[in-house]
Amino acid sequence: MSTSDIIHVTDKTFAEQVIEQSKTTPVLVDFWAEWCGPCKAVAPVLEQLAANNAGKLTVAKVDVDAHSSCARDYNVSGIPTLVVFSGGVETNRAVGAMPLEQYQQLVQPYL
Repeated sequence: MSTSDIIHVTDKTFAEQVIEQSKTTPVLVDFWAEWCGPCKAVAPVLEQLAANNAGKLTVAKVDVDAHSSCARDYNVSGIPTLVVFSGGVETNRAVGAMPLEQYQQLVQPYL
């Protein structure tokens, strides 16, 4: 799996690509920014998470600098913030860089 398998979401596409998608498949949204060191460290971990859960989980990224409405709407104050959406609503979240196992535990109840 490559980065192309992780979808990039904008303020305009968030409702369709995250909220609507999560009604059939859980979506893990990574709120990040280009200048954020921990965000860059998380990127390969999320690629592995997406690969490990192919077909069961959608992994999405939102650049908080370019798409601040999404971050504001979901009260993202620190990054990286990872939010799980299932059934069209936020169901779980974590802030900060974590190992793969912890991200798997974050999404596991919704798979």
